[in-house]
Amino acid sequence: MKNKNLFIAGLAVVAFASCKPNLDTGVASAGSMDLARYVAVGNSLTAGYADGSLYRSGQENSYPAILAQQFRIVGGGDFKTPFLTSDNGFPFRKRVLRISVPCTGPAALGPVLEDSAAQVASLPANLVSIADQGPYNNTGVPGIRAIDYLVPGYPSLNPYSKRFFGSLGASPLAEINRLNATFFTAWIGNNDVLAYALDGGSGKGSDGTPFDQSSISSIPLFSMAVDSVLDRMTANGAKGAVVNIPDVTSIPYFNTIPAKGLNLSAADAATLNAAYAGTGMSFSEGANYWVIRDTTVPVIRMRQITAGEYLILTLPQDSLKCARWGTAVPIPMNYVLDAREVANVKTATTAFNNLLKAGAEKRGLAFVDMNTYLKTLNSGITFNGVSYNATFVSGGAFSLDGIHLTPRGYAIAANEIIRTINSYYKGSIPSVDVNRYDGIKYP
Repeated sequence: MKNKNLFIAGLAVVAFASCKPNLDTGVASAGSMDLARYVAVGNSLTAGYADGSLYRSGQENSYPAILAQQFRIVGGGDFKTPFLTSDNGFPFRKRVLRISVPCTGPAALGPVLEDSAAQVASLPANLVSIADQGPYNNTGVPGIRAIDYLVPGYPSLNPYSKRFFGSLGASPLAEINRLNATFFTAWIGNNDVLAYALDGGSGKGSDGTPFDQSSISSIPLFSMAVDSVLDRMTANGAKGAVVNIPDVTSIPYFNTIPAKGLNLSAADAATLNAAYAGTGMSFSEGANYWVIRDTTVPVIRMRQITAGEYLILTLPQDSLKCARWGTAVPIPMNYVLDAREVANVKTATTAFNNLLKAGAEKRGLAFVDMNTYLKTLNSGITFNGVSYNATFVSGGAFSLDGIHLTPRGYAIAANEIIRTINSYYKGSIPSVDVNRYDGIKYP
C-alpha cells in the first residue's frame, strides 16, 4: 500500500457552492493577471490522475488544462503537458466499470482493474524520458508531498517525474518554474496528510520526514517547503493562486462503507450478543456498528467502530460479505481510520492550511479555500440542470478510486479557481460548461 500511496496520493476532494448559475456572459478580461505563461504546480490532482492511475485523457482533462483553455480567451499562452502515450493506466492499472461476480452472486456492475496485458504493453513507451521536449507548464507529479520539493534526487525516485523533469539529481524546486511563469497555481500539501489517512493511520500522526512516506509531514518542514515553492514561483514577479487542503475524510474513499453498515436479523444479532457477552459490545436487529481490531483494548483487542471513525474503500467487500469480517472476524486496523487518527488528520490539515493562507497573503496571491467549500459537498450542486454530489460512482464528481476527480469534477474545481482569481485580480475569465465533460464512463 505504501508504494502505491506514493504515486496515487493526492487529495481528491473538490468543494462546491450549493448551486451553480449558467455560464458567464459579458466581456472577458484577465484583469491584472498576465497569463502569457501559466504554470501549474501540484500533485496527482494537478496531473489529472483519476480511477487509481494516470492516463492520457485524464491529463487532457486536468484542471490546469481546463484553466489554460479559459485563459486563452483572455490572452493566455500555450500550455504544455508531459502527455502519456495512451489511456492505459501508468504506472498502475486503472479502474473501470465492468460486470463481475461477487462472492454472494449474482453478477453486478462495479469497479474492476483494466486489462493487464494492454496496460503492461503500454509501460515501456511511458518510461522513456521526454525531458528534452520540455520544459512543461503542467508540473504536477502524482504522489509528491510539499516536503518532497526540498529533496535532491526526488525526481529520479518517482516514475512520472522521472520521465519529464530536466534534472533528476536536483530537487523538484529546480523544475517547477523553468518557464519563468507570469501566472501560476499551487495546489500542494494534500499528500502530506492524505498518505497517512490512506494507510489507515499506520504511520506517525505528526513529524514525518521525507523518508517516512506514510506519516503526516512535520509542520516546520511543511512551512519551509511552502515558502520555498512560493518564493520560487514569485521570484520574477509572477502572480498566482494558492489552493488549500480539504478535509480528506469527506471524500468517497472514507464514506462509501458506512461505520454503521452491519445489517442484522434478530437471530443474527442474538448470536453475536451471545458470542460477545461480557465484552461491552452489543447488537440489535437492523443497522449496527462493525467489529474492528483495536490493540489498545485490554485483553480482547477488539471493539465496535464508532460514529466519526471511518472504513476505507479498499476494505475487501467479499471479506465483509463472505468471510465474516466485521462480525466474527474483526476488521484489521489498516482498513480503519479511528478517532485518534481522524484527530491527527484534522489537526494537521488546519495547521497546513494556515501556513498556505499565510504564504499567499504574504506574497499578495489569491487564496482558494477549497476546505470551506467542502462543507457544502454533501448537499451537492446543480450545474445547468445536472446534479453532482460526493456519492461513489453515481455522484458524478469523483472517479472510481474514490479520491480523485472525474473530468467533470476537475471542471468544477477549475470553475472555483476561476471564480476566486476573477474576484481577487478583478478579471472576468469565463467559467466552463461542466456538463460538456465526462463523468464516470459506463460500459
